[in-house]
Amino acid sequence: MKVVPLSDAQLEQLSELLDLRAVPFKGFNLEALDGYLTAIALSPEAIAYEEWEPAVWGSPPRWADEDEARDVRALLTAHAATAEQRVRFGDDDLPDSHAPLLWLPENLDEHEDDELDVGRDWAMGFFAGVELREAAWEGWLDENDWIEEIFDLLDRLASGEVMGDDPTAEGVPLEYRQRLEIIGSLPGMLNDLHHHRIEALTPREPVRREATPERNEPCPCGSGKKYKKCCGAG
Repeated sequence: MKVVPLSDAQLEQLSELLDLRAVPFKGFNLEALDGYLTAIALSPEAIAYEEWEPAVWGSPPRWADEDEARDVRALLTAHAATAEQRVRFGDDDLPDSHAPLLWLPENLDEHEDDELDVGRDWAMGFFAGVELREAAWEGWLDENDWIEEIFDLLDRLASGEVMGDDPTAEGVPLEYRQRLEIIGSLPGMLNDLHHHRIEALTPREPVRREATPERNEPCPCGSGKKYKKCCGAG
């Protein structure tokens, strides 16, 4: 089924809805929601809408009627479907319509360095999605150093720090240039995680061994000898 991303007008509608009904109650803004749904799309285990939707709002909102509730669900599920499609593309072939939703300043001169925390909300949302299946993600992290490296980069976006080998030492502030480098590499990293997920969830065909003939039965190699005198000897 072809997935049609939300239009600019629909994204604006969803953003305003989150700012009004979610952000004041410790829910997600649009950028955090995008990261959250991306983690869900990559989750080692499937997560149903009914499980992931409550965290979006922080405190469950009351909708005016069933029509409004249905419209809101349609917006969320449509954007979740876009996140599922996004991770299937790499750095070179990701359509603009599926790119991660991150705020970037148009004019750097208008912002102080400590305001340029681009990617922070997205990464925070991603880790919120990871927490829904934390044990399963930990299994992947324990077995794959490259996944841990990806998580380390996302943690830099979330925390604004680059940690060294000494966990007790203070981290070095993440520079804006470094943030942009991580953001630029997001599609490739997400695509790598997607391929790992597909491989991990693909059932393995069990190796079937041919039944061993009785010692006095004809050898299956076609020699005409008894098995014990042929391939079963020794």
